[in-house]
Parts: sequence; C-alpha cells; structure tokens
Amino acid sequence: MSVTTLDPKTALVVVDLQKGIAGLPTAPHPSADVIAHSATLADAFRAKGLPVVLVRVTGGAPGRTEGPARSGKPAADWAEIVPELGPKDGDIVVTKQQWGAFYGTDLDLQLRRRGITQVVVTGIATSIGVESTARSAYEHGYHVTLATDAMTDMSAETHANSIERIFPRLGETGTTEEIVKLLG
Repeated sequence: MSVTTLDPKTALVVVDLQKGIAGLPTAPHPSADVIAHSATLADAFRAKGLPVVLVRVTGGAPGRTEGPARSGKPAADWAEIVPELGPKDGDIVVTKQQWGAFYGTDLDLQLRRRGITQVVVTGIATSIGVESTARSAYEHGYHVTLATDAMTDMSAETHANSIERIFPRLGETGTTEEIVKLLG
C-alpha cells in the first residue's frame, strides 16, 4: 500500500544515520542516497514545525548470538549524526543501546508530550534498527509510514524482506517525494 495520508501531528524518526554506520557498505541503496532523502524529509518536517527525531546507537544488547561480535574500539566520531542531518535547533536526539529506538529510551514520552500520532521512519539498517523501531511504534499505537527510498541495509535481500513482507503489516510505505507532497 502506498502512503495515503499524514496526521497533523506526525514526527520524522531517522534511525542510525551516524558516521560509523553510514560508512558501512549498504544495499540496495547507497548510504549517500539515504542520507540525502532523509535530509530532504527532515528539512520538510522542520519547515512545517513538525518534530525531527535523530536516533543514534552507542552500544549493543547483551547476550549470546551466532553473528559476529563487533571487535575493536569504534572511532571517536562513530556515533555522531551525519552533518547533513544536523542536529538542528529543536530536533530531538535519542541515544539507544538496542536495535529499536523505543526500548530503553524516552522516545515514546517525547512523542506523546508533543501529541504525535504518526511517525515516518527512515535510516540504516532496514531490517534491524528501522524495522525494530517501526514494529515498536506500531505496538505503541502510532500510525507508521516508512520512507522506502530513505532506508537501506547491509543486504539487498534483508531490505527486500522488510519492505515486501514486514512493513505492509506495520503501516504504509512511500517515497520521499510522496511523503513531502503529503506534507504540503
């Protein structure tokens, strides 16, 4: 389903567009394109006086996994938001330790205090931070819109799985252009 409407109280939630993650190899979209589309959305939201939430990750969940653990110490600027996005005055910056932006943060409180009823989600990685944040937003009762050209993954296959199979069950999808047009 393509995006049909945006609530008057909609926030943009940009997931993990930080230097350390944006520098990783991505598919199917290059990080630079995702950053450019997310910046376009952020500028449009700011122009309408709507909240822009910039989410960054500085840790990881404890527990055993079969996947490889990060090794070595990240660069000093690893968690800095990419300069194309800001933060700008009035933006909300959320620092998370898990995949999703809601768990263990004050994101829900920040949104509810502002009367937000819908979120538009962008970022890297589609199947990890973006999907986890979208799932939680849906579970918290927000209308969810996913800007499909403003997100990417480390794998084209996992990106496609989220876009084609998961996101239609969580909300609506649309392009940056379609979402900006709905903002008016």
